[in-house]
Amino acid sequence: MSVCVRRVTIIVTCMSRHPGGAAQAANRTWQKLQLPAARKTLRLYNLPMISCVPVIRSLFALSVIFTEAALAQAYVLPPGNAGLVGRTETVITSGQETLADIARQFNLGHDEIRLANPEVEFWLVPDGTEVVLPRRHVLPRAKREGIVLNVPEMRVYYFPNPCTGNENCELLTFPVSIGRMDWQTPLGETRVTQKVPNPTWTPPESIRQEAERDGRTLPAVVPPGPDNPLGAYALYLDLPGYRIHGTNRPSGVGMRVTHGCVRMYPEDIEFLYELVRVGTPVQIVSQEIKLGWDGDTLFMELNPPLEEDYRSMEELKKEALLELEKAASERPFTLMGREFLHAFEDLNGIPVAVGRAVLTD
Repeated sequence: MSVCVRRVTIIVTCMSRHPGGAAQAANRTWQKLQLPAARKTLRLYNLPMISCVPVIRSLFALSVIFTEAALAQAYVLPPGNAGLVGRTETVITSGQETLADIARQFNLGHDEIRLANPEVEFWLVPDGTEVVLPRRHVLPRAKREGIVLNVPEMRVYYFPNPCTGNENCELLTFPVSIGRMDWQTPLGETRVTQKVPNPTWTPPESIRQEAERDGRTLPAVVPPGPDNPLGAYALYLDLPGYRIHGTNRPSGVGMRVTHGCVRMYPEDIEFLYELVRVGTPVQIVSQEIKLGWDGDTLFMELNPPLEEDYRSMEELKKEALLELEKAASERPFTLMGREFLHAFEDLNGIPVAVGRAVLTD
């Protein structure tokens, strides 16, 4: 079941032998949460779902954090080790929409939606164009607690409570911007040390010198307000100078445009800011190749490597095969060779089914 709305998106993964029953449950959930009307032009692909039973009950507990000001992809994972969330969807454009408008509306980043729609003009989308919404994600290989940032994917995953695998687990995910090649976002484990509303920005000397070389002058201190690149909220990390924060230039979310910090849409950072506590663990990983099971189907998600991590296509294929070998040692499967090769032709961040589990008695 997937319910897509203009201001709030709530996605519950569950399987029913009677699709009509799932639809009725969706409608009841929708009415109970009093969400806005769905966009009628949205079409969902009929993809496999993860089975669960008490998921709707967990959703109601999670739903209290939603407001009409928030735009998030929220999921409730069933017990176990589900490796895939969401669905690939399409939407038909209307009016004067751009891909940037659609990306922000559906909680996607600039590069995400551009890679999924290579034939669509980014700033001039003809009326009636079918746009792919890449809202299906393989979860990164990381501890499922706190904040997980996958740098090449330019996406944050937030687990409000640690996932033990023994009970339902809530997950929210947001697109982000990361550091440019000369200002890389650092990898590793850290934590949130401070939460600051309406932050003041004190540009480091290195950034002020860079601005001078570009013919710009930065003040020593930028007060809160529309000219502050940190936006209205900031989560400070236990890495000097690095933060997860908002922005005064939301069109750049989902691109490599920062000086190493993690930038979010204004509505997303406001949402996340209210949920995150000081001390929340943060894992920053770099995983272009991700594998995840959905039932008996193994999916692979490929994201383009960062410029400084460039490898040839053949090298990427070799790395992916090594990852598949590891996965096969844990759970045997039959590789779908044609689909595996097609994934490298697209390299668009959309998960592709590449394996079927070998069933044993």
